[in-house]
Amino acid sequence: QVRLVEFGGESVQSGGSLRLSCAGSDFTWSTYALGWFRQAPGKEREGVAAIDRSGGTWYAESVKGRFTISRDNSKNTMYLQMYNLKLEDTAMYYCAADPYLMASDNAIGNEFSWNYWGRGAQVTVSS
Repeated sequence: QVRLVEFGGESVQSGGSLRLSCAGSDFTWSTYALGWFRQAPGKEREGVAAIDRSGGTWYAESVKGRFTISRDNSKNTMYLQMYNLKLEDTAMYYCAADPYLMASDNAIGNEFSWNYWGRGAQVTVSS
């Protein structure tokens, strides 16, 4: 069974930086696409960034130039480095995994395209 656990969620001031991690187990990590989603209170879950098994990446327009996704297959870990955080980045952040998606897929930012999920890590940005 695919297991995903997020780490690093915390409160940070606007303009600050934060790095989230997602650790996986019980599946062939390097062959899966990995993604970050977020959900703010009262809003739908939205795609933030994704990285496929070839290293191809996708970013939501709202985070381009501020967030960087990466993966370390030797550690079964994925990262989301976030810079210049804004109040609107406040959300529960989830990592996701899927064995088939590629960064070039149109549906990669759609939560229904992903098969496996972590439980989330809260990121709160304050002024």
